[in-house]
Amino acid sequence: MSLLHLRTFIEVHRCRSISEAARALSLTQPAVSQHIGSLEAQLGRALFVRHARGVRPTPAADDLAVAIGDGLDRAETALATAKARSADLTGTLHLAAPAEYLAEYVAPRLAPLIEAGLDLRLHIGGRDALYGWLLSDAVHLGLTASVPEDPRLDWIPLGTETLQAVAIPAIADRIQDLGLEDGLRRVPHIAYDLERPLLRTWLSANDLAVDRPPVATAPDMRVLRAMLIAGIGWSVMPDYLTQEQQQAGTLREIAAPKTTPRNAFHLVWARTALRQPRVAFARDALLAALSE
Repeated sequence: MSLLHLRTFIEVHRCRSISEAARALSLTQPAVSQHIGSLEAQLGRALFVRHARGVRPTPAADDLAVAIGDGLDRAETALATAKARSADLTGTLHLAAPAEYLAEYVAPRLAPLIEAGLDLRLHIGGRDALYGWLLSDAVHLGLTASVPEDPRLDWIPLGTETLQAVAIPAIADRIQDLGLEDGLRRVPHIAYDLERPLLRTWLSANDLAVDRPPVATAPDMRVLRAMLIAGIGWSVMPDYLTQEQQQAGTLREIAAPKTTPRNAFHLVWARTALRQPRVAFARDALLAALSE
């Protein structure tokens, strides 16, 4: 029972597809099928049931995947990390994150990766685009506020951002003078999109409701910050985006009546990507840099 056959089995189990596993492993489909067939012969039982859209694992396959999957990932990551320490790192690393998080928080902390010899290609995208890029190997590492459910992806928490309702002092005073909930409803607000994800989270955490739609939307919170500074309504922003403006008195937090909710950020990667020494190194270096 070879490690290569076990790795092939884990990949097929996660992908639920012979063809996708073959692509991820850089093998031919016949080779993947041969590996699975050999493993089934050694175990004396079927591991997958073939159907039109891929394969379905048997209970025996599920048990085997639980027993060896994480351990195999850790062993391959440790090997790749050891290789990275003993060799000059070269090559290109693709990293993706939401625009404002990438610009304000991640980009200033990327020097250790470049100093190690990596070329960086930065990509801007939200959750769905980011997951697709990771699974297609177009991107090696991603940063997102969501937790992936796909078993082909792994993640680790990076930290949290605090969500704050903010406006220029004059608008913040007006909202308070009108009474918080009435003021929030009567004074126009702006948001990332019509779904208002951050704003809805803040309102829900404080048992408040604002039913009117935003007067303006922009899929980059740095644009929203500029509009707030110009006196255009109020919004809910991550604390790291308005910290300097609040210290300077340009913007002010609208005090939450109950709580200021927090979002967790995560570093995400395809499990297969860590077999590459430069990706294993970059993951650890990025974790160290962003944890500071």
